[in-house]
Amino acid sequence: MHTPLIHLVDDDAAVRDGLALLIGTVGLRVQTWDDPQAFITGFDRQAIGAIVLDVRMPGLGGVAVLERLQAEGVDQPVVMLTGHGTVALCRRAFKSGAAEFLEKPVDDELLLDTLQQAVRQHVHSRERHAADREARARHAQLSPREQEVLGLIIEGLTNKEIGRALGLSPRTVETHRAHLFAKLEAESLAQLIRRYARLVEEGDSAP
Repeated sequence: MHTPLIHLVDDDAAVRDGLALLIGTVGLRVQTWDDPQAFITGFDRQAIGAIVLDVRMPGLGGVAVLERLQAEGVDQPVVMLTGHGTVALCRRAFKSGAAEFLEKPVDDELLLDTLQQAVRQHVHSRERHAADREARARHAQLSPREQEVLGLIIEGLTNKEIGRALGLSPRTVETHRAHLFAKLEAESLAQLIRRYARLVEEGDSAP
């Protein structure tokens, strides 16, 4: 995996240069932007990392940029920086999905801790989404009968009870059970329930 990338968006060159040097000291890559519109158009949405946004910039302000990112479904955590913080502005930023709201002059250690935590959260979020996509793909490989058996396993029924519910012999249930465990790559009942109970519930609630 590439080193996490921090996008730093601020129209003040001195602030950009100073913060970029600071962020680089903890091994994070930094890409600076002086134009928020150019940032929105050109930044790498797939990269692991975080975004640092100044609130007050000519043209498109930081909160407006944040709202655009949220509307697009951008998942990188956003840290807002402002020299003119107000309760209303802070509330609006958090409502629009900001991970943190820091006032200038920002404390160096606080900013670095905030960014490192934001990057860790982003890594975990991407890993969860990848695992969820894999689970959905494996679940989609089950036959309709295997999906029925899976649902009853998750409800806590024994093989005999599943057999009675579906009109199958216990041996047939055992065969379906073995197949679905293999297809879902589940090594235990606990793992099966943890990974797939929510998918089964979603299927049950679908119209």
